Amino acid sequence: MPDRAPQPVDRQLPTDEARDLISLVRDIAQREIAPKAAEEEDAGRFPREVFRLLSESGLLGLPYDSEYGGGDQPYEVYLQVLEELAAARLTVGLGVSVHTLACHALANYGTKQQQVEHLPAMLGGGLLGAYCLSEPSSGSDAASLRTKAVREAAGAAPESGGDWSITGTKAWITHGGIADFYTVLARSGGEGARGITAFLVPGDAEGLSAALPEKKMGMKGSPTAQVHFDGVRVSDDRRIGDEGQGFAIALSALDSGRLGIAACAIGVAQAALDEAVAYATGREQFGRPISHFQGLRFMLADMATQIEAGRALYLAAARLRDAGRPFAKQAAMAKLLCTDAAMKVTTDAVQVLGGYGYTAEFPVERYMREAKVLQIVEGTNQIQRMVIARHLAGPDSR
Repeated sequence: MPDRAPQPVDRQLPTDEARDLISLVRDIAQREIAPKAAEEEDAGRFPREVFRLLSESGLLGLPYDSEYGGGDQPYEVYLQVLEELAAARLTVGLGVSVHTLACHALANYGTKQQQVEHLPAMLGGGLLGAYCLSEPSSGSDAASLRTKAVREAAGAAPESGGDWSITGTKAWITHGGIADFYTVLARSGGEGARGITAFLVPGDAEGLSAALPEKKMGMKGSPTAQVHFDGVRVSDDRRIGDEGQGFAIALSALDSGRLGIAACAIGVAQAALDEAVAYATGREQFGRPISHFQGLRFMLADMATQIEAGRALYLAAARLRDAGRPFAKQAAMAKLLCTDAAMKVTTDAVQVLGGYGYTAEFPVERYMREAKVLQIVEGTNQIQRMVIARHLAGPDSR
């Protein structure tokens, strides 16, 4: 079968700087990420050197303020960078999205002193972040989290190392065990959402440890692990925002994070479509390419339409965010539609390739396994439907 190189996505970008940025990302993706993706995913190898390169290239802080080492890019541009990275390897695209999520609390709710002290290293200093909200018994119901943050008694010895002691277990943490810093949501007060506070915890803090990474059906190169806090001492100057403000901070971060997941989903779907088109135009049966058969042509057309619809929706939500307008409903819609589309498109790509699609010889089976997790992370798609319905019809009747 002849090689058919996929055509780059024709993107609508607001500036020449953004176009140059996408060109840089495509070059890194083609040279440094895509060629090693299959081998490293199969081996369960995390590409830390790629994240160092992305940091050196200014790609780990794109939507944040350049005063602290960020890229000053609108979400409309940042998300399209994520899509390009995820198309090359989801472990990288999702990893950048999670890192951005981990920086959100400090960048948006931290004090000026905290931002000056920590953000430059987080955004452009080669550090990698993780976001700690979910727990073994509180996933979708995040407000019921049990990890405790207890303020130390007055007069504690200076050598104790901090003003708070954090104890508990976080679950499903991307970059768990390898992150340089963790944004942690812990219960500092009473029950419910108002008793939660956010903290910035160093990855090498005494008492912090990670379990062995989960054995997953996809994204094997991205470590997902429980993270244990055994009396981890954190100084009060690492508390982000006010006491009890943590849950509001978390929800704000998740609205933006859902857009990151949506963009990653479209990246994976686009990669699957490109592979399916290349195969269908090169594979001959009954004397002609299988792309000439109407059944397959219609499948490819539907796949492309779902991708374009998802891309348009996540970009529309991003533009609302960039304009400072409410976007939570549209973010939930984008996460729902894009991740469902990725699951459908990758499944159809396997079908287009037939038996070959079910083998590791072609990447579409990996894309299908990876797409599934995107319907789950940062709020399952059932939760997204609840969020959307709440915006449309108000709270439920409980």
